[in-house]
Amino acid sequence: MTEQYITYELEGDIALIGINRPDKRNAMSSEVAAELIVAAQRAGREARAGIIFGHGEHFCAGLDLVAVGEKRKAGVSDTDKRERHPEHLGFDAIARGPIPFVAALSGVVIGLGLELACAAQIRVADRSVVFGLPEAMRGIFVGGGGSVRIQRLIGYARMADMMLTRRTLTADEGCAQNLCQYVVDPGEALAKARELAARMVENVALSNWTICNILPRINDLGHDDGLMLEQMAAHYTVGQETLERLDQFAAKRGPRFLG
Repeated sequence: MTEQYITYELEGDIALIGINRPDKRNAMSSEVAAELIVAAQRAGREARAGIIFGHGEHFCAGLDLVAVGEKRKAGVSDTDKRERHPEHLGFDAIARGPIPFVAALSGVVIGLGLELACAAQIRVADRSVVFGLPEAMRGIFVGGGGSVRIQRLIGYARMADMMLTRRTLTADEGCAQNLCQYVVDPGEALAKARELAARMVENVALSNWTICNILPRINDLGHDDGLMLEQMAAHYTVGQETLERLDQFAAKRGPRFLG
């Protein structure tokens, strides 16, 4: 597939995926979502960690409403009603794929853009960020997994407030409500994301996979079932590389935890 709306670059073991529609504030269309799926899957094969960012001043202004309106008027649907939304497939490849992702956020992070950001395991927001969920004003409901991911991050009451009143949050406010874990000065989000991704790369790959795929599922379970799955995951994660890392620790070699 020719990259038109999504850029892909490999920096060592880190894949950088950029939404490249700066003239549209990186609004998401079905074509962008389709390219994102390909890029995320490619990153899972080629890299040990990934970064998602937006070219230009903004991360993503959400759904491309002009494109959606034109298609609806023409009677065109992006997907068969029996199939999953392309955003679900693409975002799942990020949220529960083989490698962890960092989202480097700047400018507007609203609607589908916020849903995409919340698919990443780590989110870094610079202080230009505005978080929002304004879909109801246009007669639209979240469709990129946000009713699950965002609601589990911030809770029903806060998400309902953002959707019903179109309340926006600053980077610092969003950090206080789990929409991001790091806040940096304007223009510094991508650099911080690179720093965090480099730390992820130092981890054992199977451990990263377990954190991305098993940890959120444990969160979905009851107490006893969660402990059972934790025990299974703990045994599953131990492999040859674990033994090698333990030998490195004993010999004071390899990556070190500095606290």
